[in-house]
Amino acid sequence: MSNYIRSKRPGATLFFTVRLADRNSNLLVQNIAKLRSSMRLTRTRYPFEITEVVVLPSVIHTIWTLPPDDADFSTRWRMLKSHFSRGLPAPENRDPVTARRGDKGIWQRRFWEHHLRDQEDIDAHRHMIFSAPVQAGLVPRPQDWSYSSIHRATRQGTYNVQTPIGAAYRPYTPLKARSA
Repeated sequence: MSNYIRSKRPGATLFFTVRLADRNSNLLVQNIAKLRSSMRLTRTRYPFEITEVVVLPSVIHTIWTLPPDDADFSTRWRMLKSHFSRGLPAPENRDPVTARRGDKGIWQRRFWEHHLRDQEDIDAHRHMIFSAPVQAGLVPRPQDWSYSSIHRATRQGTYNVQTPIGAAYRPYTPLKARSA
């Protein structure tokens, strides 16, 4: 079994990518109210600040800042995933090992986290969050995606929707479109 070594920096600002087990699922946007409720419940029990977030059909990208005296982001993700999964049926194609563990098999078991080092690092990940729906081929412009904190940032004046996506940006082309 893998032994993950997680950094224990209280008050850290982190970027996370959390995925569903089925990458072709649209469960997150299909159940956005349940996801929002799960997030609120988790934040009530274990406070943290959501700086930015985008919810794609099967992926969440987000930036969180933990309280100054707390470094436990794993408990927060465990609670959020667990609460979201309650009441949803287990996928039909879940493997027997997952079932034996008592896991519904909705989420990937792990998540990816990155401690953000400085403002440049925060800005780069914020940009990635805002452009993710375009990169995924879901919308032509970041502001066209409903499940993104870009709308809050625009209202607060901290993001200009006219900001170019960037010189290195290449729109995502689904495999089916490439072969056609």
